[in-house]
Amino acid sequence: MKATTLLALVLVLIFCNCKTNATKLTAKESRPNQLTAATLLGNAKYQAICYGGYRTKSRDSVPTVAQIVEDLKLLSAMNIKVLRTYNVHFAETSNLLKAIRLLQKENPSFEMYVMLGAWIDCKNSWTTKPLIRDQDSDRNPIEIKEAVRLTNAYPDIIKIIAVGNEAMVKWASSYYVQPSIILKWVNHLQKLKKEGGLPKEVWITSSDNFASWGGGDKEYHVADLTQLLKAVDYISVHTYPMHDSHYNPQFWGVLKEEASLSEREKIDKAMLRARDYAITQFTNVHKYMKSLGIDKPIHIGETGWASVSNEFYGDSGSKATDEYKAAVYYKLMRDWSDKSGVSLFYFEAFDEQWKDSNNALGSENHFGLINLKGQAKYVLWDLVDKGGFNNLTRDGAPITKTYQGNEKALWVEVKTPPLLK
Repeated sequence: MKATTLLALVLVLIFCNCKTNATKLTAKESRPNQLTAATLLGNAKYQAICYGGYRTKSRDSVPTVAQIVEDLKLLSAMNIKVLRTYNVHFAETSNLLKAIRLLQKENPSFEMYVMLGAWIDCKNSWTTKPLIRDQDSDRNPIEIKEAVRLTNAYPDIIKIIAVGNEAMVKWASSYYVQPSIILKWVNHLQKLKKEGGLPKEVWITSSDNFASWGGGDKEYHVADLTQLLKAVDYISVHTYPMHDSHYNPQFWGVLKEEASLSEREKIDKAMLRARDYAITQFTNVHKYMKSLGIDKPIHIGETGWASVSNEFYGDSGSKATDEYKAAVYYKLMRDWSDKSGVSLFYFEAFDEQWKDSNNALGSENHFGLINLKGQAKYVLWDLVDKGGFNNLTRDGAPITKTYQGNEKALWVEVKTPPLLK
């Protein structure tokens, strides 16, 4: 049996407990308003994705309700039913909730649920003042308060609150906090649930890098993390093999024994190793949690693969970014997560250009499945061919294929990874 096949089989068995959540859904499928995080997460019928609808280079220009309605119809056509957001201090989040409600009124069977993010920073983040990692920014209490308000206003839509986004990982040097800050707010929300200040079914988590959850360097293995693992309803893990094709590339490239394969076969082998690398990081979090005597569901809050980069991951670097590799990674991770009973909030639905506004070819601008021209990337070409986007538009324009659907033109930009040393 091949190593990659064996690994996938073992992990399906390890996470079979996640499948039990999926099987609970059957009796409630006809009553969507009764669905909870416990029944949504881990169910392959409820695919998840990270959503941001910004079209311009600045978040000052907030997508309208009408624009988000268009986006939601496209996502629904892709069988997406759970969205992850990141903060509540822009009107985009409230517009998203209004758009979902509008579509529900038009069609009572329309389903879309939300994992609501509350952004968390340390004190003095994004300033020239010294950063104080174990204290809240002034904005944190406001974020939490608004997250509570929105959840109570839309309890049938918001099923999860995530306290912070990559807020504990130390490479987020501009804003990261100590786990004590995340723990404080998770405990606050759990207390509100007990006291009736939040729906009792809403799940509370934090969405962070695998290392922050104990799956990497031991410097993260602190007492407050243990308490946080006990306090959350489930663990939301981030894993990005694409980034590590530069930063930690022991898995990335072509093996010597693969030198005689076709270029496509070489790439496919490399992508299998990328998938297995992500699964290993996920598994390491599971192992650390179990070593502490804790047993909580684990799902993927973020993973993705950019289609363009003029930085470390592009043609002059690890040669990781193009639409073919991005499509292969998406399909490999969806297949594994569906079989393993793991929800996967794929990053992300649409390209957004505000994330690296000074570099149009920066990878952060190109993680979407649909680009800013309303073109479906290679991963979605089959859906376009099947008519899945018929009569649907983005900003009034129909959805077409990148490269005008010419796969030969796409392959001109696909580069083979370097030989592994």
